[in-house]
Amino acid sequence: MHMNLVIIAHNIRSAYNIGAIFRAADGMGAKKIYLTGYSACPHTEKYVYLRPHEKMISKTALGAEKSIAWVYFKSIGQALKGLKSEGFEIVALEQHPSSIPYSKYRPAGKVAMVVGNEPRGIDARILRQCDRIIEIPMRGQKNSLNVAVALGVAGYGILEADARRNTKQKICHSKRNKR
Repeated sequence: MHMNLVIIAHNIRSAYNIGAIFRAADGMGAKKIYLTGYSACPHTEKYVYLRPHEKMISKTALGAEKSIAWVYFKSIGQALKGLKSEGFEIVALEQHPSSIPYSKYRPAGKVAMVVGNEPRGIDARILRQCDRIIEIPMRGQKNSLNVAVALGVAGYGILEADARRNTKQKICHSKRNKR
């Protein structure tokens, strides 16, 4: 069983990055993408022709924008409020003094991962609404990765942690049943 993972892409200025986020999210089996703020949106049936940003998304998503559900919210606050009411743990991926390495994070249930603007990161007001902040420890000269690459690294790390947790629970449960 796959964990219930959704992605929140907030204020992502590059349509190419949005396409890559769709592709990574699809590969991870994410259930939905929430596009918020000024993040570009994929093509909808509202328009006959692809607009320039839709072409960019389509080029990098390679069809993933059609295979994963998505929704747009102007306000990230609305998206976070709705997800919290559905029982999601809101996890920001951000370099921050109170963040923990993504490899130490242990998901307990449904996870909504927030990724944000590359130059400025995720705003402090948004971080305060998050339940947890995780980061990818950087070893080189630069202090961050491309947003879509970072999503892939941390997202698969969270999925792996969840799979290990579920395997341990199944093993413990089956041992109890044999007694």
